[in-house]
Amino acid sequence: MDPQQQQSIHLAAGASPAGSSAKATPPPQCDHERMVVGNMCPSLYLAVYKGRMAEVTARLLQQHAAAAIDYRGTGIVIHGQCDILELTAERKTVVHVAAEQGHHELIRELYLRFRDQGLLSRQNSALDTPLHCAARAGHARAVAVLVELARDRGVNIVGCKNEAGDTALHLAARHGHGAIVEVLVSAAAEPAAELNNAGVSPLYLAVISGSVPAVRAIITKCKDASSMGPSAQNALHAAVFQSSEMVHLLLEWRPALADQVDSSGSSPLHFASSDGDRSIVRAILRAGPPGTVYKKDSSGLSALHVAARMGHRGVVKDMLESCPDAADLRDGDGGTFLHAAAREKRSSSVVSLAIKNPMLRARGLLDAQDRDGNTPLHLAVAAGTPDVAEALLREGKVRADVLNHDGRTPFDLVEGSTSFFTTVSLVVTLFAYGALLRPQRQDCNKTQWSNRHVVEGIGKASDSFAVVAQLIATAAFAAGFNLPGGYGDGTGKSNLSSAGRASFKYFLVLDTLALATAVVAVILLIYGKAASASASLSADGRSWKSFVRALQCMWASLFSLMLAFYAALYAAHAGIRLLLTIIYLCVSVVQIIITNWIMPATTWRTILRFQWQCFHSKGRHAIKRQYPLAGAFVLNFCLFSVASFLVSFVFGVLFSVETNNAYLIS
Repeated sequence: MDPQQQQSIHLAAGASPAGSSAKATPPPQCDHERMVVGNMCPSLYLAVYKGRMAEVTARLLQQHAAAAIDYRGTGIVIHGQCDILELTAERKTVVHVAAEQGHHELIRELYLRFRDQGLLSRQNSALDTPLHCAARAGHARAVAVLVELARDRGVNIVGCKNEAGDTALHLAARHGHGAIVEVLVSAAAEPAAELNNAGVSPLYLAVISGSVPAVRAIITKCKDASSMGPSAQNALHAAVFQSSEMVHLLLEWRPALADQVDSSGSSPLHFASSDGDRSIVRAILRAGPPGTVYKKDSSGLSALHVAARMGHRGVVKDMLESCPDAADLRDGDGGTFLHAAAREKRSSSVVSLAIKNPMLRARGLLDAQDRDGNTPLHLAVAAGTPDVAEALLREGKVRADVLNHDGRTPFDLVEGSTSFFTTVSLVVTLFAYGALLRPQRQDCNKTQWSNRHVVEGIGKASDSFAVVAQLIATAAFAAGFNLPGGYGDGTGKSNLSSAGRASFKYFLVLDTLALATAVVAVILLIYGKAASASASLSADGRSWKSFVRALQCMWASLFSLMLAFYAALYAAHAGIRLLLTIIYLCVSVVQIIITNWIMPATTWRTILRFQWQCFHSKGRHAIKRQYPLAGAFVLNFCLFSVASFLVSFVFGVLFSVETNNAYLIS
């Protein structure tokens, strides 16, 4: 210790200056008595926090004799000479504070002045050393200084663990500080093999942070580094969700990672297949062990099953090209990847891929049965995916008469659907391509939609639609007495009528049609609600028929009212043809969207085949008895589509003709 420091400590102990006769009791000198927890001098803390080296050293070496006397006289902790071993409430020393702020020069100065105090290895309440604090905060120069000083002192702080079992390397990797990771692994490679209390390695944490430099530093400098993560995962499990660069680094370092599984039996290829990144899947298929693609998790799912469930068509294609026999893999229920795809609505593209693969079709994969005897078509119907069922029937030419172990055909599983539109779509699709119910007595067939809640649903919907129809009728009635263009003075005739505009005549016709159809819709809805209140749908179909007819009238009234508005604008403001054309196109687009939304099949070809089967199929009577509303829905949909198209087309032609005539006259 230098003479100045000895003199400062001597003065702080209560010694009088030379020539003074005053005496004071010196304070205790034991370390445990000198370390005052939670009472670090505020001025000292701020000076260290801000990195003011001159102020810090001055406060640690100055004399406060009077304050020391006050301490003995009152019993209250009043700082005399600031002590290097003073602690904050969390037991941090001044070196901890300096390390958190990255003041590397101050750290070096404090160490040189107080090297005998063991400052480098002191731990706070969380057992963090100053190296932990600097690594967590990302101060590379402070970390380098601490490592250098510890090496000179012969102290191993790089491998020191805190309360969570983390070394400084864990903290630097967790926060993605690549430069600090490189400093730490260069100083000591052993911590890279250490796991914290959660069983996680620094390499896994570096991958999670997304820091490629941190990952590269560990795998290049630490041959024995651990890659373990939680739930028995390895770093490659986490890397597939980060970047292909990270995956390539790990596979080059240790290809066996691709073959390791976590606690649920999932390999990194399972994870990559679920994410759908084709570049990562290809990298694992190339670099991993040959049997990686055949591994199954605890549920019996292979990576191919996972990709099929998620609808990743490209990943499925890559796997089948790499390992064609992987298509034969069965899951825990005995299903192939096509069974897994058929269950999911998002996987229709995977089903289409399997259908177009001649190898799979030749091997009978499209009609393969699982342990319950279900084919992919069974599962597609049970999952309520009409588009998948239609693809299997139309393009795959699969058999629709296969019985599962419960003796049920795919058509028998339609009754489990809870959505009206989905049920209709499945009935239309299956019946259009020749699918039939299982053989059974017809008097045992239960008519679907005969339960009371469907009737109640129609009754509730009728109330809302009746209000809408009344609003349309009110608007049309008001428009009939407030004609566009106003009335002539004293004549009582419309100005536009006197001008002889054809568009005004269109307005009158359309407004009258909107009023009439809206009134009819209200009457039908009231009649249907009364019928549904007195009889069930299976006993009397009047409520359903009146409800459907009311919807047709409502659509006609709404469409007529919109076109009447269009005609009124055109008659009163002939100069805004471009704006009116845009409005007309928007109405047409809305009509197309609604048509596609309620369309009972994915293609018109299927709808036409259904209509044909309704007149020629031997099993049409059983279908009509069990699903009586399917045929009525298709018929009304066709009428709705044709009527809407014809009205829009004729109206467009008439206005085009009038526009041309107006142009020729002008």
